[in-house]
Amino acid sequence: MLKSVLIANRGEIARRVIRTCKRLGVRTLAVYSDADAKSLHVREADDAVHIGPSAAKESYLRGEKIIAAAKQTGAEAIHPGYGFLSENADFAQAVIDAGLIWIGPKPDSIRAMGLKDAAKKLMAEAGVPTTPGYLGEDQSEERLQKEADAIGYPVLIKAVAGGGGKGMRKVEKRAEFKAALASAKREAAAAFGDDRVLLEMYVQRPRHIEVQVFGDTHGTVVHLFERDCSLQRRHQKVIEEAPAPGMDEATRKAVTDAAVLAARAVNYVGAGTIEFIADASEGLRGDRIWFMEMNTRLQVEHPVTEEITGQDLVEWQLRVASGEKLPLKQSELAINGHAMEARLYAENPDTGFLPSTGKLEHLHLPYGPRTDAAVEYGDEVTPFYDPMIAKIITHADTRDDAIAQLREACADVEAFPVKTNAGFLVRCLDDESFAAGEVDTSLIAARGEALWHRPPPSADAVAYAAARFMGQTQTDERTPWTSLGGFRINAPAQIKVRMRVGAEAFETAPAEPGVYPSDGSIDAIGVGHSIVVFEDGEAYEFTLDMGAHADGEAAAGDGAILSPMPGKIVSVATKAGAQLKKGDPILVLEAMKMEHTLTAPFDGVVAELNASAGAQVSEGVVLAKLEKQ
Repeated sequence: MLKSVLIANRGEIARRVIRTCKRLGVRTLAVYSDADAKSLHVREADDAVHIGPSAAKESYLRGEKIIAAAKQTGAEAIHPGYGFLSENADFAQAVIDAGLIWIGPKPDSIRAMGLKDAAKKLMAEAGVPTTPGYLGEDQSEERLQKEADAIGYPVLIKAVAGGGGKGMRKVEKRAEFKAALASAKREAAAAFGDDRVLLEMYVQRPRHIEVQVFGDTHGTVVHLFERDCSLQRRHQKVIEEAPAPGMDEATRKAVTDAAVLAARAVNYVGAGTIEFIADASEGLRGDRIWFMEMNTRLQVEHPVTEEITGQDLVEWQLRVASGEKLPLKQSELAINGHAMEARLYAENPDTGFLPSTGKLEHLHLPYGPRTDAAVEYGDEVTPFYDPMIAKIITHADTRDDAIAQLREACADVEAFPVKTNAGFLVRCLDDESFAAGEVDTSLIAARGEALWHRPPPSADAVAYAAARFMGQTQTDERTPWTSLGGFRINAPAQIKVRMRVGAEAFETAPAEPGVYPSDGSIDAIGVGHSIVVFEDGEAYEFTLDMGAHADGEAAAGDGAILSPMPGKIVSVATKAGAQLKKGDPILVLEAMKMEHTLTAPFDGVVAELNASAGAQVSEGVVLAKLEKQ
């Protein structure tokens, strides 16, 4: 077994590798950028080396700095994790040339599978079924148009050096081909420095099926069964599971045999994933599943395979890199139950899933299920890297139970003021087609706003917020008020509470003590003069609407000036009662190192001003309210 390992990565995967190494008694070395100086993976490693500025191109993508760090710390081997340099054959070779052990496949194997067109040709020659299409060297517009016409529409354009959906375009009809081709080539050139493309038949009901393979230096290759990663958003995986729903034994044998054949074709060593595209229009069939690409590394979604097989794949990597034989033979591997993984990201579905950065002033991750987290309470989500917060993994006897557990876990997520996709994950898991296993890669796009736009808070959540403002629930030192009840002689107290969530207004009676949910489905915290209610993975920030009219004259969004993102108020240019013209400045907000001037949307008078210079504000807070004149 190896004695010491440097992890050339960060976040969740670095912590994942550290965890297994510690269990096996292997010394761990971390590397970190300026932005990651206080990160969890740095704190958990036995030693850590600073390798540069926050930008990945100046730190985690600088192979020579990583090798120097390994030499400096006396590391015996380098584990690349996933992303960054994990599939860079030149870096793998440089590690080996430096006298270090590379925990991954041979550089030649990485190169063989690195370009989609070359990989597909190699697989076809090895007898692995590949998607019908064009892989030719002639990249002229005329030739590509001719080949697309021959394949038939819709057709898929894919960057030869691509990944993650970059340089990929679906073309519905012939008239759209030239524009789509030009766009795909521009994107591919910008992302990969290579504008070459290939063409594939577009599968109408595509499912993403992949097989985990493992090879050792003794010539043995095994598979650890399949995963289904069909629930995707813009070619990015959202929820993964194993085994694939609807997979019978004959089809499983066909696809896993093909995966092992593919791995043997490149003399594969270590952990790898063979990705296939399946035409699910008639269910899963062995003759309608084709090779798509190979990922020559450990996958983000490897935990679902670990859960159904009971194996630690990082341990397998370490043992193979040490020269040992694979821990188990193919006949000793079996599927046990069903596992699912949801990727929890710091991103805002309501803004097109843009990353949400900032300090995690409040973070609660679910207890019970396996949670591979990248951050913890108080950490910063920076704009420099993938905004993953955690992977939440469940394992149960049945798929239905795995879904139910994962749904409960995602609903239990609480984060503030950073936004997350937890509520979106809950809605995906609630989808009837997904629950029935009738899923393909277009499901999320087909559902549209029903999945990605958050619903308004429930009546229970609104009443709970009102109760917190009224001091009727258990409070803590962060709760801003203890009582808002009015008093009138010979009349009951006024108990209507007027609040806002962003531009949306609510007026309600607070929940009676003991009436609001006590099962944990709704929770709340006080933040400044706000109450943040957590429900089904969403965070609703309620503020008191002190100037609202009972007759509803102040409709939601009518002149409400909202904070577009978390930030600091630099200056305030007006005051309550001031007359403003459309476009007049109201205040200046500093966020993401840029200043944003918020202006009057129409002529009117400043009815409310809830802003002062130097104040820190959260996204969606009502900073001012303008009334038309």
